[in-house]
Amino acid sequence: MPTAPARDVDVLVIGGGQAGLAAGYYLNRLRRDEASGRSGPAPSFAILDANSEPGGAWQHYWNSLELFSPAAYSSLPGYQMPAWEGEGNPSADHVAQYLRTYEARYGLPVYRPVRVNSVRAADGGAYLTDTDHGQWTSRVVLNATGSWNTPCIPDLPGRSQFTGRQLHTADYRGPEPLAGQNVVVVGGGNSGAQIAADLASTSSVTWVTRTPPRYLPDDVDGRALFSIATDRKKALAAGEPTPAGIAELGDIVAVPAVRKARDAGLLKARSMFSRFVPEGVQWEDGEQLAADAVLWCTGFRPDLRHLQPLGLTTRNGVPATDALLPTRSVDGPGLFFLGYGDWCGPSSATLIGVGSAARDTVAALRPAAGVSR
Repeated sequence: MPTAPARDVDVLVIGGGQAGLAAGYYLNRLRRDEASGRSGPAPSFAILDANSEPGGAWQHYWNSLELFSPAAYSSLPGYQMPAWEGEGNPSADHVAQYLRTYEARYGLPVYRPVRVNSVRAADGGAYLTDTDHGQWTSRVVLNATGSWNTPCIPDLPGRSQFTGRQLHTADYRGPEPLAGQNVVVVGGGNSGAQIAADLASTSSVTWVTRTPPRYLPDDVDGRALFSIATDRKKALAAGEPTPAGIAELGDIVAVPAVRKARDAGLLKARSMFSRFVPEGVQWEDGEQLAADAVLWCTGFRPDLRHLQPLGLTTRNGVPATDALLPTRSVDGPGLFFLGYGDWCGPSSATLIGVGSAARDTVAALRPAAGVSR
């Protein structure tokens, strides 16, 4: 933890999950290059993490969650994830432990738990960051806060009158608390399919989606998804015809647990209900279904509340970024975003994809921090 009420660094990374650690790896490499005489001065940096323990959002995921890819294809730069000895792909706990080891391996300067309250522009193009443990100043802010703390829940008619439980993906840890209950799972993406499959053997599950579920081919995993996104990025940069994007192929990766439940007929989705009633949900035609709980698997929004004082330009609901470097804000040379999704770098929200975005970002932010090569 910081021992002084104020800190001054060249680069302040906000967020100590996978994106923040990937940035830390490349910033740390600049420091090693400086020590060996291979380069000029490296920027000083610190990483602020709101979690009390390392592991990013992975430490909060549900117990049965598994990655889309084997460990060898799910690694951050510099250090390969250890092999997974269980069935299927690595679990969330395995990933969290990997991130803990990664942080310690490179001796990254992570301060936790530190919650950032606001970031404001300061004199001379600098930034002033207020936290619950004092104030930091920096030439660069690299925002890597992810989205786990900002779940998205649609406000359907009657929702406040529903007498059952309402949970979000962020609240779900496993099927045990909902065993024997009537549960409506909302959402046609990966979390909705995986959680519906997880609950199917212990609860009466009704899975509802706005559009029919679209499964990717069974042989498509995270490796293929990253390859598709990379090929599309290269084609766009070269002005060439672009191949089909991931969204055109499907929405759900058929990991083993999902594939098993689907093939057993346990993942038959219904259309989305139109409103709540006190005891459950109701469709447009008047049909009602009693429910003990509704579990919203409806995604997250980028956690950017602390940036409101900057009055950022937005585009399609997210901060506008540079066309040439999608992690760089259009509102200032010293503000960057990392790890939120395709709007700040293809596949940058994935373990395998965030490394290249972090590398390009660190290469750009060094001069922004006022450090010459």
